[in-house]
Amino acid sequence: MQKGNIGVTTENIFPIIKKFLYSDHEIFLRELVSNAVDATQKLNTLASIGEFKGELGDLTVHVELGKDTITISDRGIGLTAEEIEKYINQIAFSGANDFLEKYKNDANAIIGHFGLGFYSAFMVAKKVEIITKSYRDGAQAVKWTCDGSPEFTIEEVEKADRGSDIILYIDDDCKEFLEEARISGLLKKYCSFLPVPIAFGKKKEWKDGKQVETAEDNIINDTTPLWTRKPSELSDEDYKSFYSKLYP
Repeated sequence: MQKGNIGVTTENIFPIIKKFLYSDHEIFLRELVSNAVDATQKLNTLASIGEFKGELGDLTVHVELGKDTITISDRGIGLTAEEIEKYINQIAFSGANDFLEKYKNDANAIIGHFGLGFYSAFMVAKKVEIITKSYRDGAQAVKWTCDGSPEFTIEEVEKADRGSDIILYIDDDCKEFLEEARISGLLKKYCSFLPVPIAFGKKKEWKDGKQVETAEDNIINDTTPLWTRKPSELSDEDYKSFYSKLYP
């Protein structure tokens, strides 16, 4: 197991993230699902140019609620230990305090500017784990753990499949994000038209007067929205249903 400190040039990035981005902290879900979609799209690209020869299989991104966790899982390119070091541990955060003072009312500017998408997880989580395995042949799966201090651990683990699971242990003051309706609403708000299927739990159906889960994934997004199709293929019904999706 390796231990280390995240490369930040301010004393501690996490109170800053909590303090300045707090008003907008629901965006963590948008950022993490977007990252999962990016990892999946990258694998698609590698397959199309012949650099990935394996089986793509089902590329659905899964969002799952546990008792005190949210997990976002993909079957995208995954990360090696070296890539975690480069993309997760080395945050160039120079001049952060001046910048934060300037943009403190605009969480999006801060997150976009520093590539902090992943770190928005710490707005709602007291601990975050990444369990990931690269698509590369013979890759060793690794688990990265951080509890909101600049210290992290990386250890080798077993993981059958390529891709990444991001596990958020939700903080006591953010329990609203463990409610199904809250997450469902946020996924619809931010992820409705992402180009990779996003599943949140299983579809439900009425049986004997109550709702029961089926075995089928509950896909929350439309991966081929109206604007990606030819007008000649569309009916009035398509336009109406699209409008009702946008303005429920």
